[in-house]
Amino acid sequence: MTVETYTPGSGNPTTTLSSPAKVLKEGASSGGNRIGFVSLGCPKNLVDSERILTQLRTEGYDIVPSYNDADMVIVNTCGFIDSAVEESLATIGEALQENGKVLVTGCLGAKENTIREIHPGVLGITGAHAYEQVLEQVHSHIPPRADHNPFTDLVPPQGIKLTPRHYAYLKISEGCNHSCSFCIIPSMRGKLVSRPIGQVMSEAERLVKAGVQELLVISQDTSAYGVDSRYRTDFWDGRPMKTDLYNLCQGLGELGAWVRLHYVYPYPNVDNLMPLMAEGKILPYLDIPFQHASPKILKAMRRPGQVEKTLERIGNWRAQVPDLTLRSTFIVGFPGETEEDFDTLLAFMQEAQLDRVGCFQYSPVDGASANELPDSVPDEIKQERFDRFMQLQQQISADKLQRKIGQTLEILVDEIDEEGAIGRTKGDAPEIDGMVYLPAEGLTVGQRVNALVEHADEYDLWATPVQ
Repeated sequence: MTVETYTPGSGNPTTTLSSPAKVLKEGASSGGNRIGFVSLGCPKNLVDSERILTQLRTEGYDIVPSYNDADMVIVNTCGFIDSAVEESLATIGEALQENGKVLVTGCLGAKENTIREIHPGVLGITGAHAYEQVLEQVHSHIPPRADHNPFTDLVPPQGIKLTPRHYAYLKISEGCNHSCSFCIIPSMRGKLVSRPIGQVMSEAERLVKAGVQELLVISQDTSAYGVDSRYRTDFWDGRPMKTDLYNLCQGLGELGAWVRLHYVYPYPNVDNLMPLMAEGKILPYLDIPFQHASPKILKAMRRPGQVEKTLERIGNWRAQVPDLTLRSTFIVGFPGETEEDFDTLLAFMQEAQLDRVGCFQYSPVDGASANELPDSVPDEIKQERFDRFMQLQQQISADKLQRKIGQTLEILVDEIDEEGAIGRTKGDAPEIDGMVYLPAEGLTVGQRVNALVEHADEYDLWATPVQ
């Protein structure tokens, strides 16, 4: 961790929390059946890893922090874009070289032939969220410990988590019903399958009781939660609840933790969440993947293309929730994107004034229908458009953060060391948004503290705790 100390006029560089490419899960090693675990990819994959690890610990396997200590290594892969595929294949190769006994699971597992062609020595391959099959493969090579007693070898009620103790990802569904031309997630993870709301609420309650201060709600399409089950009524704590996003947010808002929504499509039902945000039940934060603003490009992407209605909806949301933070991602250089299309995107950015934005240069994904589209954009033009896009967004972000100077904001403390503390506001998700640098005296990790903002740059804030 690096804590940047603000000194007026010093010109300190912007820093961000680095997101590790992989996690070799640490845990107690008492000998016996020892498993090393590498988790790659997005938070949805991280939740899959947590579930597998929890079941392994329940069955008495030891989770160890190094290849040399492990009797077997499991690699949970990502296969969304070419760079993720390359990283996954390289990690599998590293695990084979360092350990020799490797099981592969996750999104890239849907392409078994690709893995086998490069790494024929892997012991087994399964696809995304294939928890039971992974355990069956582990059993076939390393049977559970005969002396394991689940009543004395305890697993925490919240399960094994790969996130810090004070925040956790809460996956509410698997799969996706969309057919975006640049994406192959449905072919890897299948159609939308929503978890019963009672099951989700019970998991959330266990997490909060274990000390979690922030619940990050994730799925491929959070707004569609419950569509597949026709919003079936389920039960939590003895009371009936419809399986839909509004009732889920209302229930989560009763638990006392921050509730942050990711991967939200701007459907009309999102309008119903604004009163919950205004009342403080859930965080005034929406992560919405707009991807572009040109109707022509959105059509080629097979994405919703009513940009004027989107801007109108954003205006209505902000009228009800003035401190609403909007995060989004965009793709530049999509096949067929002209300078006019890109100018339309820049104009949208100027009007929408989004708070947090990520941008990607388009790259083909093996199996995506967008690969067949004509008029590919040269790499040098992609880079030039990316630079112009980020320059505009950097100025928007800097202007917004300057207006926070002098405000007192609630901060959740993420890290502390001898240099100071790093936290986040309600408008910042872990690892992808900005940070707040604070003096560490009197603070603890996971604490929520009010702090006066004294300085801001393009992405981060510096603040001092107040009584």
